[in-house]
Amino acid sequence: MAVPPISPIGRLHTLGSLPAIPFAAWMLARHGRIIPGSPAGRAYLGFMLLGALTVYPIAHEPISKAFATLTLVALLGGYGLSRLASGRPFWRYVQTASLSLSVFLLMLPTTSEILRRLPAGHPFVTDMKDPLLLGAQGALLQALLVGVPLQIRSLVRQARLPAMSKVAH
Repeated sequence: MAVPPISPIGRLHTLGSLPAIPFAAWMLARHGRIIPGSPAGRAYLGFMLLGALTVYPIAHEPISKAFATLTLVALLGGYGLSRLASGRPFWRYVQTASLSLSVFLLMLPTTSEILRRLPAGHPFVTDMKDPLLLGAQGALLQALLVGVPLQIRSLVRQARLPAMSKVAH
């Protein structure tokens, strides 16, 4: 059994959103968060918008459209907070959490699709309640729930460094 055929808009959705993954991974590894104003951050935004917006014409389940909408809210909210986040720690924390949520919302269906479609003819998962799929989704949720507080802690420490250096001088 081969992989089910993908429509042209489905192909655009898949190939358009996949580049967001390495951009997100690079920024998370390098900076500990998505940096909206960076070249990688702008590329992430573009690919995420393409991926989220192309869900609507191809979605078969209402949950898919709900995920796309939530992704757009998290993404646009995070990028929209760029001006508020400048010099205001609280908004920077909200921005960071929002953009991390957008990564989670990218990876959740990506992981599901990979496990349900590959390898061609013998996918790893054939049922949405398969323990492998549920475990992968749980691991992504755990990464979000552990990662965001760590990101916030890092931002708090960064905000304290300039204040601490002023006290030392």
